[in-house]
Amino acid sequence: MREKWVVAAKKADFQGIARRFGIDQVTARVIRNREVVGDDAIASYLYGTLEDLNNPALMKDIIPAAGMLQEKIRKGRHIRILGDYDIDGVQSVYILYSALRRCRANVDYVIPDRVADGYGVNERLVYRAKEDGIDTLLTCDNGIAAFQEIMLAKELGLSVIITDHHEVPYEEESGERKYRVPPADAVVNPKQPDCPYPFKNLCGAAVAFKLIQVLYREMGFPDEEALVYLENAAFATVGDVMDLQGENRIIVKEGLKALNQTKNYGMRALASRNQIPLGAIKAYHIGFVLGPCLNASGRLDTAKRALLMLLAEDERQAAEYAAELYDLNASRKELTEQGVRQAKELIGQMGLEKDKVMVIYLPDCHESLAGIIAGRIREQYNRPVFVLTKSEGGVKGSGRSIEQYSMFEEMSKCKELFTKYGGHPMAAGLSLPEEHVALFRQKINENTSLTEEDLRGKIVIDVPMPLSYISKELAEELDILEPFGKSNGKPVFADREIEILSLKILGKNQNVCRMQMKSADSAVLPAVYFGEAGQFLAFLEEKYGSRALAQAMEGAGGGMKISAVYYPEINRYNGREDLQIVVKNYC
Repeated sequence: MREKWVVAAKKADFQGIARRFGIDQVTARVIRNREVVGDDAIASYLYGTLEDLNNPALMKDIIPAAGMLQEKIRKGRHIRILGDYDIDGVQSVYILYSALRRCRANVDYVIPDRVADGYGVNERLVYRAKEDGIDTLLTCDNGIAAFQEIMLAKELGLSVIITDHHEVPYEEESGERKYRVPPADAVVNPKQPDCPYPFKNLCGAAVAFKLIQVLYREMGFPDEEALVYLENAAFATVGDVMDLQGENRIIVKEGLKALNQTKNYGMRALASRNQIPLGAIKAYHIGFVLGPCLNASGRLDTAKRALLMLLAEDERQAAEYAAELYDLNASRKELTEQGVRQAKELIGQMGLEKDKVMVIYLPDCHESLAGIIAGRIREQYNRPVFVLTKSEGGVKGSGRSIEQYSMFEEMSKCKELFTKYGGHPMAAGLSLPEEHVALFRQKINENTSLTEEDLRGKIVIDVPMPLSYISKELAEELDILEPFGKSNGKPVFADREIEILSLKILGKNQNVCRMQMKSADSAVLPAVYFGEAGQFLAFLEEKYGSRALAQAMEGAGGGMKISAVYYPEINRYNGREDLQIVVKNYC
């Protein structure tokens, strides 16, 4: 079933917006499609600065948490940061550890091992903290779901501060939600129902950054000093796939400016190893190049390696860690491809494509890769996917969802099957006994209200726009919409009856299709398609025949026409700047 194409039909005075803000009407339409409404919101979207960020002091418990840390530092008490092994967790630990050392705190950190410890606080880590003489546990990017573990820590006499951004667990009683917030001394999480902080969708590192802003103010440091950690909060915001709207957009936009001038040896070395020059780093590079290197450390080795890279105090040491992370990521890619192939084979063998929610059990898969594989399968089948793997003491898994399906809420409907679970609407993690796997697959599908229409892929076109309207000026203007990411995707346009004048297949893997295309009103532009080039050629051959395809590949036309979803860009190469379109989808 091919995806359906729909045109965003948002209404606004596009002429007026274009005139007031000095932008093209096309750009105004794209901004409206991102649910940015009203002149104040548009101004913030286009020109928002650090001055537009919310006051961190508005966050519930953040002032008591900062005051408590200040007191512990003054008394020389031993503070232990307890983080997580993904991008957000590593950056959160880095922010807190570096900042607390700057405050001359007696501080260390523990990042749980993904396999040995699992996610977040566990009893073993709590007992270990007590044995090590720890006075205060400070969590980051975790802790909100660790009710029993935090209770144990308090019973053992530890002080506990939670900083987190995940959903607060709840129980349904008579149709009413009863939230279970752990009994910590302070809980800093904007997702708490009674937290007055106006923006709820910060990542864990951004919450940590906000705490340090308040702590630094309490300790008399200039506000500018805390801003050194803005690049880390931005990196984590993109890496944890947060919505790039509102405050997150400003954090990433301003954080990227800082990242492109970073003085951090580890960040500089990682960019260099991936051949990305400072000044050229975009959100894309964090999401698909640099971020996966940090994640690979926690997946296949230990996340401490990524943290040590960020903490490196000279270029040589940083370069060594960066090279190790680069190599780990290469191994991760290879193992992922193996896992995706195995998952597809199992889907075919068990007929799982008939399920509205896929539960795929790959016992021998490295558990750290389950989430990546689930994401890849979700992209192909456009349905929620859980990938489960065998682990010590049972089965662990990760899920990746689609917009129409809140994974955390749906899992809550069969929570009796899990020994542990948590997450977001779009992603989740779980542990369960092996004998519950089949029952989980059954229950999660029985409970779902997903329809066949929900499972059909959808491409939302920002503006139907003929190729003749594209100009270099418009392509450059669209750059002001950066940074692109979740909820602020790169804009897409569409045109129909575009003739393919010539066609070549390029690339080491023969997966790049370069074309000359002519619109119905005779505009001619170069075009490129990155994807399944073989499938594209098969589509053209089936529709127009092998002779027409051969003619196009010889540069002699052939009369083949397609409708295309695309975006315009300026291809900069060897000092030249050429306008071209990038084809995303076709029919």
